[in-house]
Amino acid sequence: MVSGGSHDLVLTDDATANRVAFEQVLASAAGGTLRLPAGTYPIDGGVVVGSGWTLAGAEHGDGPVTTWLTSPTSDGTPLLHVLGSQVVIQDIGLRPPPCAPGEHGGDRGTAITVGRYLYPAEAEWIEGIQLRRVQVERPDTRAANCIAVMGAVRDLTIAEVSTVGGCTGVAVHWGAVGDRVDSIVGPSYHPHHLDLTDLQVSRAFEGFYLSSVHDVTVDRARLVEVEIGFRLLPGDNTDRFHTADGTVVGERIRVSGAWVSWTGPLYAIRIAGWGRSEIDKSVRVLEYRDVVVSDCTLVPLPPPTPATGDPRRSRAPVVLEQAAGVLLDRIRIESPATGP
Repeated sequence: MVSGGSHDLVLTDDATANRVAFEQVLASAAGGTLRLPAGTYPIDGGVVVGSGWTLAGAEHGDGPVTTWLTSPTSDGTPLLHVLGSQVVIQDIGLRPPPCAPGEHGGDRGTAITVGRYLYPAEAEWIEGIQLRRVQVERPDTRAANCIAVMGAVRDLTIAEVSTVGGCTGVAVHWGAVGDRVDSIVGPSYHPHHLDLTDLQVSRAFEGFYLSSVHDVTVDRARLVEVEIGFRLLPGDNTDRFHTADGTVVGERIRVSGAWVSWTGPLYAIRIAGWGRSEIDKSVRVLEYRDVVVSDCTLVPLPPPTPATGDPRRSRAPVVLEQAAGVLLDRIRIESPATGP
């Protein structure tokens, strides 16, 4: 295949024809720029994006995106599934269909998934990914995530991305070799060297979470009317299958400048160091090192419905569970009247 070049994609109201058009261009060359026109266009299934491609919507200045992709089907595939390195997705809006992939389906039914949760064999790292000025809208909550970054992914930038609805705005999770979560054999892959800036999430179950990662920065996240703001988690097997390559999972994580208005019955922020394995139910603790959460403003809102959480747990802005090594600095609690 040839590489490089720019392609102007012609899209119509035909969902099948649109998907085929995507697939033909993406299979015709080893990378290039695929330009999408302004408008709203259906596709009848997910599209896999390989290495070296830039998917760019129509230019829109400082306003909202003008290129939207929708899907009338709910087969569980991401609308855009990034499985190659050096990929850019920018200036595109996505409206995935309702999907309920289940507890361990965080990479399924999304608008965009980068990487995988479970791998059939040892995987190559995906790197050099940029998601810029992307918008996601989905009416369902407590179901599929909006954007997922999973497994063997490193050197990724998410900037000026906004999501409305869905379970989690941006879910960042480790991955591993195995058929199911209860039969993982390893090795495991832990996303790292990630930079998330100017993330906006509204009316979702959760703003974002980071599970079993290292070397991650999140700056200026605005999470509005979410049940949970964000979580730092160890992963259910912590670093049990992590290959010794000089890196340490749970190191060098920074979250700063978050503004969270939260409606849930439990907490706005949860930082946990313990995880229970799906394989043998054993509990392991991941030791955090050089982890700082700073300059965050938390605004508790009244729950929209009667509280359904564990009655033994009171509502608290921040919950720490076996999370030594985490520094909390300048965490403010404000009333809704004083929020921006």
